[in-house]
Amino acid sequence: MTLAVRPLNAETWNGFAELVEAHGGIWGGCWCLAFHFRGKAAQGIGDKRAKKEAMVRTGETHAALVFDGGECAGWAQYGCPAELPAIQNRKAYEEGLAALPDSRITCLFVGKAYRKRGVADLAVRGALEQIGEAGGGSVEAFPEETEGRKVSGAFLWGGTLGMYERLGFVRERKIGKHKWVVRRGVAAGERLT
Repeated sequence: MTLAVRPLNAETWNGFAELVEAHGGIWGGCWCLAFHFRGKAAQGIGDKRAKKEAMVRTGETHAALVFDGGECAGWAQYGCPAELPAIQNRKAYEEGLAALPDSRITCLFVGKAYRKRGVADLAVRGALEQIGEAGGGSVEAFPEETEGRKVSGAFLWGGTLGMYERLGFVRERKIGKHKWVVRRGVAAGERLT
């Protein structure tokens, strides 16, 4: 297995789409769109595959994809708060908010054949590098605390708290029973892979 990180763009779209289709659209047909739209805007999307592809081709969505050769193994979606305004636990999130980040990592996905093999970690590293290539800044994420308990994969769309802490993120505040906001800075041009 030789893994490499590539940005989500027109050249990598087919690999991304094949992984999403192989897993039923991801998270109940989300197509990694849920964090892009708030409220009624999310209800009128229609063909989610077509919407995501259009956003990819116009540069309105960002992700670090992990490839094993020509096969997409997983990804970490990231973007600025204006690009990804819909977050879960919004009321709790806003209660302790001092300042919006420059970027946020909203969700991760790893194909079944690649789970527990470091793909999520590599995807987050790739997202941080891509953020660094765009100038860097503050980055937040929303991981699940898993220490001492067994957690269903359905709750791990944001990654694990331990993984983010190993990558230099610091706990900022709790926004759910086991959900945290974590943050770290990324220097312009920072390399992590």
